[in-house]
Amino acid sequence: MDPSPISLGLCKLPEGSTLVSDADEEVFLLYTDLAAKQSHAEQNGKGFRGLGYLDNHKDVLSLEFTYPKKPQSAGKGKGKSSKKRSSEAQQETLEVQLAQDKTALRSRKGDTGSVLWRASAELAQLILQQVHSQDSNALLDSSRLQDANVLELGAGTGLLGVVFAPLVKRYTVTDIDDLIPLISKNLALNGVLTPSSQSKGAPTVPNVSAEPLDWVALQNCSASKRQTAYSYPPIDLLLVVDCIYHPSLLPALVDTIDYLSTPERTVVLVVVELRAEDVVREFLELWLAASGGSWDIWHAHEVMEGPYVVWVGWKKGTDK
Repeated sequence: MDPSPISLGLCKLPEGSTLVSDADEEVFLLYTDLAAKQSHAEQNGKGFRGLGYLDNHKDVLSLEFTYPKKPQSAGKGKGKSSKKRSSEAQQETLEVQLAQDKTALRSRKGDTGSVLWRASAELAQLILQQVHSQDSNALLDSSRLQDANVLELGAGTGLLGVVFAPLVKRYTVTDIDDLIPLISKNLALNGVLTPSSQSKGAPTVPNVSAEPLDWVALQNCSASKRQTAYSYPPIDLLLVVDCIYHPSLLPALVDTIDYLSTPERTVVLVVVELRAEDVVREFLELWLAASGGSWDIWHAHEVMEGPYVVWVGWKKGTDK
């Protein structure tokens, strides 16, 4: 008899997923597999791309995400993003307009969030496909997602806030203070926030907000100050998508993940594009050691194609 799928909160691990116990072993296997994929791609005349941004030359990106038409009538409001229907293929298309700040990418040190990175776009497509097809093997349980409080770290342009907002109970988009205007602009551009409500911080769709959250500032706070400065409702899903890039930020990022996660409740979904091997290894080592090793970290098997790894983290409760 096949073992039952492992569920962690609203996440169901795909068959073949493995529990990570050693960062060196995990990273060795990841990059060995990546090298094999690169070799296969080159043999077929398809080299892997360089850095993972989608297109850093455009001020505004026009994106389309296609997914199956739901067999039942939709429940929650969907914002104002344009949707087209294809009666032949029974498909719907979500059109998203996304502003980028090309100047900030080149002028602000370390500001990589001002343009869209492929990992966010590919995760958005995956989640829309799985939720709307009502896939029984979906990574996220769509019925539980509807009642979920989701927070995203390092949201950049805010694409996932636009896509996830209709699917969840509450979505908090966070990044450094310098990027909040860009995120708010994109939420407004797609009908999630109106321009008049941005300055007041009052979203048109009550379940969405864009808030500054600096990992280093949080790390440097005292425990008491954290409680007041970084207070959120209990988080069901914490998203960390393509945020593993600068070694100096890794301790603060892991500390932030650990602080925001409620044991036995918060599932942490980390998507990493495999670039610098030593940076990926250091992040994983820090995460495995956080809170005295109270984390289970799973390699979610073959969730996303290409040079990605998807890890699912679950903070175990402490025995009293």
